Amino acid sequence: MTNNLFKSESINPRNPKWDNCISRQKDIYSRSDDIRSQFARDYNRLLHCTAFRRLKHKTQVFSATKNDHICTRIEHVMHVNAVSYTIAKFLGLDTELTNAISIGHDIGHAPFGHAGEDFLKKLALEHVQDKFWHEKNSLRFADYCETLEDTNGNYQNLNLTYAVRDGMVCHCGEVDQNGLRPREDFIDLNSISEPAQYSPYTWEGCVVKIADKIAYLGRDIEDALSLKILEREQIRVLLSIIRPYSSAKLREINNTIIMHELITDICSHSNPSNGICLSDKANRLMDELKKFNYSNIYYHKRITAYRDYAELVINSIFTALYDFYDKDKTIESMKKSSDVYPALVKFFSEWLAKFTENDVRLKRRYRNNVLYDLKNKKSYNQAIIDFISGMTDSFAINIFNELTSF
Repeated sequence: MTNNLFKSESINPRNPKWDNCISRQKDIYSRSDDIRSQFARDYNRLLHCTAFRRLKHKTQVFSATKNDHICTRIEHVMHVNAVSYTIAKFLGLDTELTNAISIGHDIGHAPFGHAGEDFLKKLALEHVQDKFWHEKNSLRFADYCETLEDTNGNYQNLNLTYAVRDGMVCHCGEVDQNGLRPREDFIDLNSISEPAQYSPYTWEGCVVKIADKIAYLGRDIEDALSLKILEREQIRVLLSIIRPYSSAKLREINNTIIMHELITDICSHSNPSNGICLSDKANRLMDELKKFNYSNIYYHKRITAYRDYAELVINSIFTALYDFYDKDKTIESMKKSSDVYPALVKFFSEWLAKFTENDVRLKRRYRNNVLYDLKNKKSYNQAIIDFISGMTDSFAINIFNELTSF
């Protein structure tokens, strides 16, 4: 079932924004028999990149859980994908564009969830004099850090379309905003200096932005109930929030119930005049659920205890790599410690070799952008930030164990 109210607004060759939306930073190879659209190609490029694969071992909210059914970052991404597809399909928007944006929107997320993001933010301000936030880092990984082999076996950057890159960097779901509308300006995305500084360029990007919020609120509550971190009084408060909007009982409160209420409400109330929006009633529900989650889940004492451990892990890895610096001799000097820190030296030296000017680039057919100048300490510090931000929780813990073992 569809209402197609946004069909004339979707990104297609008749849309005035079309040429801008499908533009890439440089030409990309093509095959004469390729049956995919530009956005479908982007979806596949993101699906097969290593940053997407690593999301399965990155924290959503609950770290180091022994329960296989607790949400990880990759599951959250797929939830956003499903929610945005449902809304876009109903409204008549381009689902291939929402698919690509949604699957790539969190590839720059740090290990240990938003706690890890906070720690890297401090390190980036101190050592790079720049701001770190995961939406911007997703764009950085898409533009510079992630590579795929081309038809000649050379490693190239992802080189995504503007519309997908825009939706990734503008997806911030933390802003309390109802009635999302796309901006008109075709801006340099690398000029964005703050989270939520701009609305997305497309209606499809706006759908992913609100889908991100819908996807995490309900699932985080479901996981908190499964892990029994909510006290009886907190559960009573939760029921008092939901009861005016749904007849569901406690045993029926789950992600499906909450997402269904919000998705159907968006589909019923959104139109090109009002934007992608919820009813006042549903918007209050979303805001109250968000406040509940922050008060009772995200700063729970058990999460806070693990947060301290995660900070120690990230700071220890940063310090170890920081101390390796020896200008353009850094890689060679670092390898002298390979017997002591084999995994850290191996993987970080490979990271540097891939993104600096050196003979290894030619031997390994790296044709991606050069990111770092090892003669510049700030550039080297940026390499450390990038390397750590790409880590999974488990890899970071393994490196930390390597650093603290004798």
